[in-house]
Amino acid sequence: MFVKATPLDSPQAICQFSDMPQTSTAEAIVAGLIAHGLDTIYALPGVQNDHLFDALFGASERIRTIHTRHEQGAAYMALGAALATGRPQAFAVVPGPGLLNAGAALLTAYSMNAPVLALVGQIPDRDIGRKLGQLHEINDQAGIIARLVDRSALVPNAEAAPRMVAEAFRAMFTGRPGPAALECPINVWGRRGDVTPCDPLPVEQPAIDEDALRDAARRLGAAKNPLIVVGGGAQDASPEVTALAGMLQAPVLCGFRRGQGVLDARNPLAVTLPLGHDLWSEADVVLAVGTRMFFEHTMWGVDDDLAIIAVNADRQEPARHRSPAVALIGDAAPVLRRLIDALPAHNGKRKPRGQEMQERQAIWRKRLTKLAPQLAILEAIRAELPEDGIFVDEVTQVGFAARLAFPVYKPRTFLSPGYQDNLGWGFATALGAQDARRDVPVLSINGDGGFMYTANELATAVRHRIPLTAVVFSDGSFGNVRRIQEEDYGNRLIASDLANPDFVKFAESFGAAAERVRTPEELRGALRRGFARRDGPTLIDMPVGPMPSPWEFILMGKARD
Repeated sequence: MFVKATPLDSPQAICQFSDMPQTSTAEAIVAGLIAHGLDTIYALPGVQNDHLFDALFGASERIRTIHTRHEQGAAYMALGAALATGRPQAFAVVPGPGLLNAGAALLTAYSMNAPVLALVGQIPDRDIGRKLGQLHEINDQAGIIARLVDRSALVPNAEAAPRMVAEAFRAMFTGRPGPAALECPINVWGRRGDVTPCDPLPVEQPAIDEDALRDAARRLGAAKNPLIVVGGGAQDASPEVTALAGMLQAPVLCGFRRGQGVLDARNPLAVTLPLGHDLWSEADVVLAVGTRMFFEHTMWGVDDDLAIIAVNADRQEPARHRSPAVALIGDAAPVLRRLIDALPAHNGKRKPRGQEMQERQAIWRKRLTKLAPQLAILEAIRAELPEDGIFVDEVTQVGFAARLAFPVYKPRTFLSPGYQDNLGWGFATALGAQDARRDVPVLSINGDGGFMYTANELATAVRHRIPLTAVVFSDGSFGNVRRIQEEDYGNRLIASDLANPDFVKFAESFGAAAERVRTPEELRGALRRGFARRDGPTLIDMPVGPMPSPWEFILMGKARD
């Protein structure tokens, strides 16, 4: 839930412009961000938003402006900060190309249910839709934005701004969490009016269906082989998931990406994707919390012998694939707390399954040694990254293996891009996570292909002294693409080779610390030095060769008819 700041008493007080008789739209919006607990905005300036940046200057003692080198950097940084904290974050870009440059990050925020507020400039309001060729004009910008966020609106004047900001923040936490956007025309940012502050609006939670809750408790209590599957929507329900797992002696599959860390990986009931596939075939009742269960529904199969109890904030989500036996709508934590209260009346005595799960996990760990190069790297990382440190994965060979085998101990410490799974998201997203969580080390892992998408944001890391540590596994190719071409297309290689800079010299040219390592043991030392440095970024270049394919452990096929 977002942080509610102390409301401010007057238009003059909220923007600290007491010598001005009225408040500008930009000042009112900045004040609204502050009133909702934001202390940072990620942004790239431009003429359409000049008044906004002037208002940010006036409020600079209360809200920082982190300026990036590209709009996608600003949007990804806001995404990373939101994922790492669970709190809303904001970015600002100019219209047209600025919006489109930020679009991949905004799309990713939507797919990950991340509370990110986009402030997007616009051409003069009188000319919207007239196709006059205004600077950065884009046909139906509002329509484009509406497909990327849960709520969007055009700010017409200063008087409307506080309420519209409050409504955007409320929308980000109503039902399925997700991003919102406010457009503001170039001639409206500076328009002044008599502004009344708007307190943060309450977020109403749906009433829990007590009949459905009792049905869920009865089914779980009677289950012989219950299984819990959690996704990103369970990240703030870790205590409740842990308690239910113990009560039911139910193994917990923390998904493939987003559910990692909901149950501490050291808990014997925490299982990884391959064992989850085995358990799916055995389960009679599944408690699915905050997850779309794409793998389970579309690849593993669902039959009439499996009852699914779906806990989801989105009323539409549980029935997208197949209607569940029971649907519980609402935020995961309060729903699960009520389920914990209801379960003892129906739950029988259960045999502990911890040792069984440990033995079965050990079998899978032995099979996963086929991925030995990736696992050796992950073991080095886990040995040096504190248990509350944040791991930001990428679409790379080490990232794929991490989703299968990297132990995660706490919620919001494993950030993975959800179903977009977009190459190049990682470095800038990790930069935002590290900026928002300067109290813990953050590690960004990258392939050389993905890293170069936002490598220019090293300049941002140096300029704002963000102590992110990043590793680039450089093999001179889009490795996954190349392997597919080798194995499935007769070694007809095309568009998979890369010309790279010297990554150490590249990072040093920005003023970042950098070094090259070649073994997992050398990587440990470099990570230790990087995590200890808290005044700027560190880049570690690790040349690697071709790595074993992880896909047989990910795309595992049908478990049920």
